[in-house]
Amino acid sequence: MNNEFLTANEEYCAKRKSDILCAPDNLEIKGKIYYVSSDGNDENDGTSPNSAWRTLDRVNKSWFCAGDGVLFRRGDLFRGEVYTKAGVTYGAYGEGEKPKFFGWDEDLAKCGLWTLFDAEKNIWKYVKKLPDAGTLVFDGGKAHSRKLIPSYVNLQFVCRGDESRVFDMRTEMTNDLDIFWKFDTLLHRRPSHGMDFPIPQTGNDCYGELYLKCDRGNPGEVFDSIEAVVDRRAFWIKKNENVHIDNICMKYYCFGVSSVGTTVGLSVTNCEIGWVGGNIQHYAGTDPNYPEGTRGSVTRFGNAVEIYGGCENYTVSNCYIYQSYDAGITHQLNTRKKAVMKDVSYTDNLIEYCVYGIEYFLDQLDGENESYMENVRISGNIIRNTGYGWGQQRHNTNTPAAIKSWSFTNPARNYSVCNNIFDRSAYRLLHLVAYDLASCPKMSGNTYIQSLGGMLGQYGENADSEPPICIFDENAEQTVKSVFCEDDAKVYIIK
Repeated sequence: MNNEFLTANEEYCAKRKSDILCAPDNLEIKGKIYYVSSDGNDENDGTSPNSAWRTLDRVNKSWFCAGDGVLFRRGDLFRGEVYTKAGVTYGAYGEGEKPKFFGWDEDLAKCGLWTLFDAEKNIWKYVKKLPDAGTLVFDGGKAHSRKLIPSYVNLQFVCRGDESRVFDMRTEMTNDLDIFWKFDTLLHRRPSHGMDFPIPQTGNDCYGELYLKCDRGNPGEVFDSIEAVVDRRAFWIKKNENVHIDNICMKYYCFGVSSVGTTVGLSVTNCEIGWVGGNIQHYAGTDPNYPEGTRGSVTRFGNAVEIYGGCENYTVSNCYIYQSYDAGITHQLNTRKKAVMKDVSYTDNLIEYCVYGIEYFLDQLDGENESYMENVRISGNIIRNTGYGWGQQRHNTNTPAAIKSWSFTNPARNYSVCNNIFDRSAYRLLHLVAYDLASCPKMSGNTYIQSLGGMLGQYGENADSEPPICIFDENAEQTVKSVFCEDDAKVYIIK
């Protein structure tokens, strides 16, 4: 590969990013429009820019009709979560940058927010309790934290890498900017992988203490901004139908847009979603994503846009998504009863520095055989630098892929992956596997860019055994044709 191509590709990606960040407001809202601005007043009626509301809390407490819109002023910053209403559009108005939604209640870069906990180890404590922080992001992304998470075994917290050692924060915080979130431990019993014993209760309603190792002094004085990636969702869909989210910037959440259960008509367009996830999902007897074969016992999660459950008419288009601990975009479900995922469209997005650019799976459990995916289209996306983001703090470093199916049944029909650019991955470029070959996507017009000797990935059926992992070698173009069944692909090898 020559430098001219790489330069042109970088310029193309930069233009796509700029176009998304500068996307105009073209919403057609048929119902009433309500306005929200940082200098508004929650006592207003919200029906004009001059009588705007001020807070997300005011939005959440309001009733809307299907067809209504809630618009946030460009350039303003809002903190917290939105609980969506069915049929409502959430968008932007005014001039300037997209309205920003940040996860935690405040910027932590204030000296009064930190007290010195251990002078010898340079460990500082945040003065307030907060939900689990997946990481801290400093000065808009110039640096971020390593999160220390112990396992919980035999009624005590132990080191994940060595369960024979009791976890001690002072000993384990060895790197500058390490963090540890010590939450209020409540034990509960619930079966996990066939076991039943007390484990810590976690969730976004669990608050705890945040500790930060900062060798340069009081973190509130060292940095201009510190944002906590907390266990919150910018937009909760909660099975509401026909929700449209447009031209919103969402940062420092566990999820940007999140829905659990059957979701109909969700559309996310022209949005920026970054620095997502890494929060504790649950403690359990074993961690299925822990690759080295030991117990692990704690799982982290967080996706930019996710539906966990069945879905219909689900669109994510023209969004810039980056630095997600897990996936940029996903629809996923493990199910024992019929679920349908149909009319799913992921188009023209720029996704970079996520562990999985696009993740999907539909795993049929205990003999269930009626679930399926239908009319799934992944087209025109640029998915690059997969697995090179902050999410590779995870223990299972061998899972990144631009498109990640895992090795489940994944029954699908009319599924296409076309005209995308897959630009380098720390592991597989693609992981596209299903129980039968007919459920794998039809590939066409895609561009593949990977380092010589890296992984092209997997494609095919796993009814009898896993398809082999193909290497991105001098024969990569022929491999794409013969294995991925794509005759019109463009293949570029970085030597």
